[in-house]
Amino acid sequence: MSAQFRHGTAFAEAEGFYDANGSWLIRFMPTEEGTWTYITSSSHPDLNGIGGTFECTTASPENHGPVRIGDAVHFQYADGTRFIPFGTNCYEWHRQSDRLQEQTLNSLQRSPFNKVRMLILPRQYHLLLEGKVLEPFERMSSKDRDLDWMRPCPDYYTHLEQRVQQLAAIGIEAELLLFHPGGEAGYGCELIPPEAAELYLRYVIARFGAYRNVWWSLGYEAEAMEEKTPEDWHRLGRWVQELDCGAHLRSIQHTGSRFDYGAHWITHVSLRTPEVRIASECAKQFGKPVVMEECGCEGNLESRWGSLTAEEIVSRLWEGYFRGGYAAYCESYVREDTPLWHEQGGELKGESIPRIQFLRELLYEAPESMAYSSGRLDAATLEIRGAYYLQYFGPHQFAYREFALPEGKYKADVIDTWNLTVTPLQESFEGRFRIELPGRLYYALRLRKVSEHS
Repeated sequence: MSAQFRHGTAFAEAEGFYDANGSWLIRFMPTEEGTWTYITSSSHPDLNGIGGTFECTTASPENHGPVRIGDAVHFQYADGTRFIPFGTNCYEWHRQSDRLQEQTLNSLQRSPFNKVRMLILPRQYHLLLEGKVLEPFERMSSKDRDLDWMRPCPDYYTHLEQRVQQLAAIGIEAELLLFHPGGEAGYGCELIPPEAAELYLRYVIARFGAYRNVWWSLGYEAEAMEEKTPEDWHRLGRWVQELDCGAHLRSIQHTGSRFDYGAHWITHVSLRTPEVRIASECAKQFGKPVVMEECGCEGNLESRWGSLTAEEIVSRLWEGYFRGGYAAYCESYVREDTPLWHEQGGELKGESIPRIQFLRELLYEAPESMAYSSGRLDAATLEIRGAYYLQYFGPHQFAYREFALPEGKYKADVIDTWNLTVTPLQESFEGRFRIELPGRLYYALRLRKVSEHS
């Protein structure tokens, strides 16, 4: 079952899905205000040829529409409002107890994050609802442990919808991870028959494609799913692009930049790497925004990946953004009776959190057209040449910096990224000049041209 939607020259076609109790639904996200017409198409005579109209009214002030690609390497909402992704990974928070899920939502609402990544299919945890285990697919029978991959369980996805809606209400994008490797829950990509994978994609996209805050990630740790070739991923990616009339953002997470992110169906680069400095080269190579969705975890796990200090994580995030990319936060503290944030959610406790908020405020305060400067190799730099400069020094303990800037006078601010201070220097600078610095770790500098009328 599907429906065609029209408004003037605008046209879209959306597929429907079965929603239990004999109900079929078709969802559509209109892109223009005004009167839309629709007509259904179905092999069932009772569902075929149903037509009508509806009115798309003005969006509320807090609704900026879905996030799109702006000028090649930047994001923006559909109405042109700026969007700088500050993401976090919280893969199975929506399959925990009701109390823990609500705690996660409250924590996210108080956080600097505007995007959360979450797995659609279970990896380690099953969803318990009213004492009953809910799974994404029905069982062959009440006594059979085998899944019927051709019969999605509507109640499971209804619960996920509720959480996606709650995220939208607090201004957070939901990046839905479609496939993942392995896991104890029995839903690893290697276990899903190919024909079931396509039906699953068709169902999920029909069900979630009308939510404005949804992003698609085709694979989580794609290189670990050895049964899938790059050609398989590209075929599935094109399938997602074709099915999703909402044209949501699409990518696939890979370790390093070896995947062909230049493919037309991919809207942005999604990486798992501690080497955040590659952001600038990837953006140049692929001409798309680069998001380092995992660059390490603040925490105390036994793994090298999950046991980094807050200082190291904050430094990686600053470096990633100042290299023209974007970087997400991961937290993995093992503490008694405390859930792992990156898996289960709960309460954010990392020392990085206020420092990420500080970085977010600084970047949103800067002009939208800031771009990475490849000519300043000794310090990651965002700039509008002759107007605005941001430099991050990271592990370098510079005692001073020398500059030669275009004509005009500039004011300077010395930024302590760990202690959250911005110290304006009293004098103005022009031409060739030198700025004295504290010579300590994790500092940054901001230079702004002084208006002739100020």
